Amino acid sequence: MTEGVAMARGSVSVTSTDGLLLDVMVHHPDAAMASRGTVIQAHGITVDMDEGGMFIRLADQLAEAGFTVLRFSFRGHGHSEGTQRGVTIAGEMLDLQAVVDHAVASLPGPLSMVAASFGAVSTILSLPYLDAQLRGVVLWNPVLDLRHTFTEPELPWGLENFGPQGREQLRAAGYLLIDGEFELGRVAFQEMDVYQPLLAWAASTVSGLIIHGDRDSYVSYDIARQAATTRPGTQFHTVSDSGHGFDSLERENEAIAVTVEWLIDRPVR
Repeated sequence: MTEGVAMARGSVSVTSTDGLLLDVMVHHPDAAMASRGTVIQAHGITVDMDEGGMFIRLADQLAEAGFTVLRFSFRGHGHSEGTQRGVTIAGEMLDLQAVVDHAVASLPGPLSMVAASFGAVSTILSLPYLDAQLRGVVLWNPVLDLRHTFTEPELPWGLENFGPQGREQLRAAGYLLIDGEFELGRVAFQEMDVYQPLLAWAASTVSGLIIHGDRDSYVSYDIARQAATTRPGTQFHTVSDSGHGFDSLERENEAIAVTVEWLIDRPVR
């Protein structure tokens, strides 16, 4: 944190459209700084609004640069209401709608988003309604193809979690365990064959940045790179030799620095 720059963070009350109380934290820049707008962060499937600590560090650096940052835990994650087995893509879209509505009503514009891994799914699927409100979207190792990640997995993480043993547990118990810790319910798994975030991303016109490790064994690097290179207004940054989630402090810091610089440089639409 820059010496002499005072920043504050605090919890706020946000209720999703269907009545679940969400755990929300807002980071505010120094009051004397000119505002650059607000950034909303959307986390991955087995974590919470801290994103393993990366979202806290990103939020603090963005606040240093003059952004207000809203972090939140989706339903069934962290201290938000709801259960893991009750998590659905549709439900996460309702959560995102609620925090966007709060940001538009209460926090300074313009609005940008940073979404990590599975958080990219609800973010991208919401773009038909959010496109005009957003200055830019940053995606960290995003899930763009649900089928190839979950229901017909091609990479080691998906094969381990959603292979025959996971399918049998899903059939018998109504849920399967992701990484031995997150209970993914049957409804969410069925949604994986319904939603197509890749098509929604291609149809969107908002400026985008995708940051992805080229040794990701969870989510396809090649699909992300193709999605960036074929879509106008999209930049792509490779974190070399990195697995999913940027698997060292140095690589995490690289992703954070590239994100902050890109958001600072975005023109107002």
